[in-house]
Amino acid sequence: MESKTVPPDDPLSFLASVGIGRSLLKYQQAQPIFQQGDAADAVFYIKKGRVQITVVSDQGKEGVIAILEACEFFGEGCLEGQPLHLATASAMTESVIVRVEKSAMINQLKIDSAFSQLFMTFLLSRKAQIEADLVDQLFNSSEKRLARVLLLLANFGKDGKLEPVIPQISQDVLAARVGTTRSRVNYFMNKFRSHGFIEYNGGLKVHSSLLNVIVHD
Repeated sequence: MESKTVPPDDPLSFLASVGIGRSLLKYQQAQPIFQQGDAADAVFYIKKGRVQITVVSDQGKEGVIAILEACEFFGEGCLEGQPLHLATASAMTESVIVRVEKSAMINQLKIDSAFSQLFMTFLLSRKAQIEADLVDQLFNSSEKRLARVLLLLANFGKDGKLEPVIPQISQDVLAARVGTTRSRVNYFMNKFRSHGFIEYNGGLKVHSSLLNVIVHD
């Protein structure tokens, strides 16, 4: 009688070590993890650092569609048969990434219900985030969109704790993420600083009072 491997209680243990179909990779700041148009044959998990997801149009215009942090997955499109990556992923800081081959990921989702639940929770959270981004883009001004991006980068609403935004983020990246020009981002950043919503002290720091920009017209 064939024996089955009993998965461990911790769903993240699968991602904690290297093994068949999975590897641990280190990336320097600005180093690409995969490029738009590369073969989509693996799912990636961020153990440490931040990752930027960008798309370039046929006309050469670049847009930042996501900024991801530790404990998030990306590249999951391969699981639904997506043959090529539709975007480029690059490290925003020194990052440690787990690369899980498509077949290994599918197998783990089948045998480990706890891991499947973890991944499903991530997918639902990602879906909600995409919907919120769409509503933000359709109905909010660029000033409010910038304020929201800064609050998200500072982990506003996560465990009730604000953290400094990574010092390496540039106004060009913020402009691409918000969908506006760098000059507009510079104007709003100066405005936020004059109101005490943000400060530059060993890196950009965001205060919860920045939420006033979003909730008030």
